[in-house]
This record gives sequence, structure tokens and C-alpha cells, in this order.
Amino acid sequence: MSEFSATESAYMARAMRLAARGLYTAHPNPMVGCVLVRDGDIVGEGWHKVAGEAHAEINALNAAGDKAAGATAFVTLEPCSHQGKTPPCAPALIEAGVTEVVIAMQDPFPRVSGDGREALEAAGVAVRTGLMADAAAKLNAGFLSRVQRGWPYVRLKVGASLDGAIAMASGESQWITGPEARADVQRLRARSGAILTGIGTVLADDPALNVRHEDLDTAGRQPLRAVLDSDLRMPLSSGMLDLPGNTVLYCTDDAGRQPLIDAGADVVKVKADDVHVDAAAVLADLAAREINDVLVEAGPTVAGYLLTRKLVDELVIYQAPHIMGSETMTMFRTPLWTAMSNRLSVDIIDLRRVGQDIRITVRVVS
Repeated sequence: MSEFSATESAYMARAMRLAARGLYTAHPNPMVGCVLVRDGDIVGEGWHKVAGEAHAEINALNAAGDKAAGATAFVTLEPCSHQGKTPPCAPALIEAGVTEVVIAMQDPFPRVSGDGREALEAAGVAVRTGLMADAAAKLNAGFLSRVQRGWPYVRLKVGASLDGAIAMASGESQWITGPEARADVQRLRARSGAILTGIGTVLADDPALNVRHEDLDTAGRQPLRAVLDSDLRMPLSSGMLDLPGNTVLYCTDDAGRQPLIDAGADVVKVKADDVHVDAAAVLADLAAREINDVLVEAGPTVAGYLLTRKLVDELVIYQAPHIMGSETMTMFRTPLWTAMSNRLSVDIIDLRRVGQDIRITVRVVS
């Protein structure tokens, strides 16, 4: 028999939905929701809205006021006990008179992990952990990846025809997918801390790699733009250099860096992987910049390179109802795979229609 009741699961599910409201704004902090329940009634609730502002527990306590005394708190992540940009949450729960805290999962962040629970228990607050832990981990997959693995969660986005083409042989590609799919990509961008591409895509398309959707409230935040540019071929006229937010160029030879720095780019020299920028070193640098989620929007060379080196966690493929023919550019350029054993295994985790296109989300099997 489960330690938790169906009613308690419903309260935690509510906390999860609240947490998800911070999808576009909480970065680089984790998304957290909190529900305060007393005598079977929700007396306060909150979520972490914007990094640097009050955490979910504080917002819930403020909403509850005096009714927080004697309440049970349902929190999607272990309350913090250290002073950061905002006051710690565990002492606030204790001071408010909360008698029990139900936590979905322990915070893996070293300055928090276990300390919040210990502080609560030392003050006589009952603590239970593990309710909807898998859902909590999925909610903050990027944050957990950065803290536990040392690199961000990587999503690779591809728009392709039914026969797997991303462009005609001439390079023409606008537009393969429909307007609904392109709007959906804006949501992927908005939830990402960085968008990664290759210099080939920059030279061919001069992409902006920013969030362009007036209905998405990102609290003014734009994802960092990261470009794999081994020899610093980025044109000074590139449109992304004039946009708000940061552009980082990763190279193996930074001899021509100064004009690009003067144009507003951050130039980072990393080691080479064969003749390319070492993408693993790039991901480590992005993690050091507190990037939780990276969205890759690149051509078949970079896409195949990342897949071959098992640096992709998730693929999001928008497949349009067209057949573009055999003489086209395919989704991935990989080494010669000659046997079925060379296949890369994936699990389909979501399949849905977006306008006239199909969005296929798959998790790459380690």
C-alpha cells in the first residue's frame, strides 16, 4: 500500500501544475510549486515565478497568511535552507507553523541537498519524501542534468518532410513545416537556456535564434545563442550580434577574435574533437554558465555529430506532409553505418499533431 493517499497525490499534482508555470521564467533555477493544505482545504499556493524573486514556498505562505499555521505543505522540490538571492524557505515554513511537509524529491544541488529536510525535522516538522518523484524529476530534467551530470539537457529539433528531407539539394527549406509547428518551436526556444547551432547554418540562413512570439511571457529573458565556429567565420554583419541577449562563439582557433568581441560576441576557445569544436567541452561551459536546457537548431552535420557522440537526450522532429524526393538534404549526417547493429535506438515518448504536421518526441537510449 502506498504511503501517500489519492488526496495527497491530487495536492501534489496541483503543486506540479503550479511549478510548470515557471517554464519560461524560472531559469536557471528549478521550477517549484507549493500547495498549503489545512483541514482539507487549500489555504495558500505559489510557484517560483522568476529567478531572483520569491520561491514557491514563500509565495504560498504569503497567500495563506495566518492560515499556514497547522497546515501541510506539498512541495515539488526540497525547500532550501541557505541564504541565496532570496531568504531560505525551510525556516520560513517553520516560522509560519507548518506542521508537515510532503516533498516530491530531494534537491540534488549540493548547498541544499538534505539540509532543508534536516532543518525541518530538527524543528519538529514531519517530513515525507517521494510523492510523484518521477514527475518532479521530469519537470526539472534540465536542472537535474546540469547539477548531477555537469552538462545541460540537450534537445535536438528538426523540421523534415515525410521522407526525411530538411532541404532541397539547392538548400531551399522555407517552409517545410507549417505555421503552427513554427509557433511550437518558439515555445521550445522560450523554455531553453541556450540555442546551439553551427557556423554552417549561420552562413546559410543568418538565423536570429531568439524567441519571437508575443504570447509567450519570458519576463524579458532571451536564450543565450551558442555557435560552433571552429575557425571564427562568423560574419560581423550577422543579425544575431545586434539582438538583445548574449551570443557565444566556440572556436578552436581564436586568432581573429577581437573584431567579433568588439561586435558584442563572447569568444571562447575550447579543445578540438578531431577537426571540430569539442561539443562536450561546449556543453560543460554552458553548464558553468548555469544553462539547464539546450535546444539544438542546426544542419545535418552538427546534428549527426551530436547524435554520434551520444550528446543528445531528446529529439523533437516536426514531420510535414510532403515528399521532397531523393536528391535532398537528410536530417543527419553520420559516419558510414553498414550494419543494423550501428542503429541508434530511441524511445518515442510523445506523438501528436501540430497543425498539419506531426511532432514526434523521442528520448535517445543511452
